[in-house]
Amino acid sequence: MKKTLSLGALALVAFVALTGFRGGCGRPDHRDPAQVAAFVTDRLDDALDDLEATPAQRTQLQAIKDRMLQSAQKLHGDRKAIHQTLLAEWKADTVDRAKVHALIDQRAEELKALAHEAADAAIEAHDALTPEQRATLAKKAERMHRR
Repeated sequence: MKKTLSLGALALVAFVALTGFRGGCGRPDHRDPAQVAAFVTDRLDDALDDLEATPAQRTQLQAIKDRMLQSAQKLHGDRKAIHQTLLAEWKADTVDRAKVHALIDQRAEELKALAHEAADAAIEAHDALTPEQRATLAKKAERMHRR
């Protein structure tokens, strides 16, 4: 059964960004961002097929997906520099607490901004769909939640 993803695709993008493109069990999963984008695009296309989305809706929702993927990939790209900075602090004789805490605060703000962007994107997707399409997604979400 195809999983519905217009809102789910946005949530997936946010999840991927927040987890740093990592695989399960904390094991690094060095997937190419293009592979992640192709996966999300495929899932969104399946969901749009299920909803019988119009060409205009498809264009609008694909643009939302592209925008969210770009934001998530930018945030993911910053991860390596942050890791190197934290590793350098760990190796130092004395850790600069203020620097570490400032880095954490900055990252938290970036993640918060992405979460707000994802919420706005979900609202935009909501507004692009008809009441019937939203009801279909709501029913599928309720079924998935019961599992």
